[in-house]
Amino acid sequence: MRWAAVPLLTAAMIWAVGGSAAARAELEFDGFVQGNYSGRLSDTPCPSGTSCDFLLAEERVQLKLDGFSEDGVAAFAARVDFFHDGVLNHFEAEIRELYLDLIGDHVGVRIGRQIVTWGTGDLLFINDIFPKDWVALFTGRPLQYLKIGSDAVKIDLFPAIFSAEIVVVPFFESDRLPMGDRLIIADPLPPEIPRNKTSPWPSVKNTELSFKVSRYFADWEVAAYFSKTFYRSPATILDEAPEPSEIQLFFPRLNTYGGSLTGGVLNGVLSMELGYYDSVEDRDGTNPGIENSQLKGLLGYNQPLWQDATLGVQGFAEWMQDYDAYRSSLPPGDLRPRDRLRWIATTRFIQRLLHQTLTLNFFAFWGITERDAYLIPSVRYAFTDRLWGEIGANLFAGQESQTMFGGLDQNDNIYLTVRYSF
Repeated sequence: MRWAAVPLLTAAMIWAVGGSAAARAELEFDGFVQGNYSGRLSDTPCPSGTSCDFLLAEERVQLKLDGFSEDGVAAFAARVDFFHDGVLNHFEAEIRELYLDLIGDHVGVRIGRQIVTWGTGDLLFINDIFPKDWVALFTGRPLQYLKIGSDAVKIDLFPAIFSAEIVVVPFFESDRLPMGDRLIIADPLPPEIPRNKTSPWPSVKNTELSFKVSRYFADWEVAAYFSKTFYRSPATILDEAPEPSEIQLFFPRLNTYGGSLTGGVLNGVLSMELGYYDSVEDRDGTNPGIENSQLKGLLGYNQPLWQDATLGVQGFAEWMQDYDAYRSSLPPGDLRPRDRLRWIATTRFIQRLLHQTLTLNFFAFWGITERDAYLIPSVRYAFTDRLWGEIGANLFAGQESQTMFGGLDQNDNIYLTVRYSF
């Protein structure tokens, strides 16, 4: 939670000294109570330290408070979760969002912990370089928990001809990746060797900076992106390869450049997105522990089929740069090399029934090149406006353990979520 309390204190001070404006401020309070449980479908023996039967057993309360000044120049929001984790047997509090908004005619400033989402993809990300919780997705938490908040300053500019966002993040936040406590994961390195992970230290030099500029041309939105950031997944360095005594994990620098285009075609929405990942610390591609630079592209289309039914499809390609240098740098006896060009396809089908109280949702990820797959079928029913329940599954398949979903093949699970909003 670090410095996340600073925006709340700032907001309280502004409201306290705001005089008559503070007296006329509007406050809204709500939240939800949620139970979320996920059980493993296979009877695979689990390694020591990995929860075997249950991946998730969680009771959660979220409290939400929003405040608005009557003149519309200031607002704040707080989203705080309190939950009991039955798998790891502990209680915890998490600040999901906590920020202050200052709003002008052509500029807006948001200060504090906030969730930023960019790009056009559905569970495929190119220019959205902000942190994500992959464990939440793979174990059956609601989709809103895929994104992690960043302690940041976001400036929105609204001149006459375009819109712009500037995001400054002084405190690095990594992705939350499977670590072996809930999920069985394939580790190509000996587990007995100690790991030493270091994250970028908060400093001016390590501050992340991201820009987005967008504009509408008729019904089409065109956007350009740039970021100066770090990879969210750690790179590895072996101190004494090929017989290391320690594995160093760190987050290499990354610059990204990209663009997107979204608009209506026929009766649906077409989206295109491109991005170039400049691997600053391995531009020649000779360090096998650091990702090579990559060019990424995404093409998606979403269209209504019939009443309350939609179908979305996506194609994704990832082209590794300096591929020959990457192949030459691999140590002898290493696992199968990655492909120069990686292809992925996804589809999402949604059908709403019974006056939209029943929702059938099916998402499928197909790794064409790596021959793996990830399926998420789910059924949600809204008992009332405040109470809903969902049952679904996370199903993984793959022929090789070093691919993303092949490595999770022993973690098929079925989940249940029940939420009451107040």
